[in-house]
Amino acid sequence: MKYEPPKFEKLNDMASIDVGRLTENEARAIIENIRWPNGIACPHCGSMRVTRLQAKSEKVRDGVIKCKDCRKQFTVTVGTIMQGSHITLRQWVQAFYAMCSSKKGVSALQLQRNLGLGSYKSAWYLCHRIRKAMNQQPSKDMLKGIIEVDETYVGGRPRRDGTAHIRGRGTKKTPVLAIVQRDGKAVSKPLGVVNHKTLKSAIKAVVSKQSTIMTDECSSYHGIGKSFDGGHKTVNHSYGEYAYHDITTNTVESYFSLLKRGVHGIFHHISKKHLARYCDEFAFRWNQREVTDGQRAVAAIQGIEGKKLPFKEVIC
Repeated sequence: MKYEPPKFEKLNDMASIDVGRLTENEARAIIENIRWPNGIACPHCGSMRVTRLQAKSEKVRDGVIKCKDCRKQFTVTVGTIMQGSHITLRQWVQAFYAMCSSKKGVSALQLQRNLGLGSYKSAWYLCHRIRKAMNQQPSKDMLKGIIEVDETYVGGRPRRDGTAHIRGRGTKKTPVLAIVQRDGKAVSKPLGVVNHKTLKSAIKAVVSKQSTIMTDECSSYHGIGKSFDGGHKTVNHSYGEYAYHDITTNTVESYFSLLKRGVHGIFHHISKKHLARYCDEFAFRWNQREVTDGQRAVAAIQGIEGKKLPFKEVIC
């Protein structure tokens, strides 16, 4: 039977699509439309002179395309985070939608059940590849305006062994820095160590000079105002001060509340090795918070190209 991919208009939103009832051909058409909105381009040479091969025998799978210039064959997954995956495209689209529509994230075990995947390992690897697609760094647009900065510490509850456990600075938990533009985007990443050098360099890397920095009273931020036109303003949490006129870090605290609810309520435990990808996931949803779930899923799928995450890199 001649394969004819379903026709979709240029996709900016998946709200009109019943993701739970997708066929494999429909899922392929959705991904092709999002990846190649202006026409199919060969991932090997970039040529748009391509032809779709027909599955006349078992040797030719549905969705195989051949470039007329470099003569190589490819599918929509070649050169993306999905390359080499045995998970169906239908399951990929459903997983993207689930992770984009769940405000605090969705566990790999829940995805395994919902998608009917054969093992937890497959679902876990699938989630990490989607988080890789959600990574938006480096970004050409720097944060600008009023910038709120804060750090938190991610890890499990300390054991009740009778010893005193330090909270915040000095704890064995992993520090996570968040830099949030008020009414704008966020950048979040784990830090190896928290000191004036690491904090200031991280801020300068993503924040425009025409900005105002707002933090708490942490001494490691002292002097950062010299690098920005709006200077540096602080609130003193240790004295119970959380807002003074427009000086506050409530926005970045809101971001951390979502991250912490995801850690404690959904994932329960996140290792230091993979924490950066979880930060990418929460920052992506925060940055796309004003659009629909369908638009957010389209934006995530747009990030699949040119990214790879080998399984050995994840487990080693």
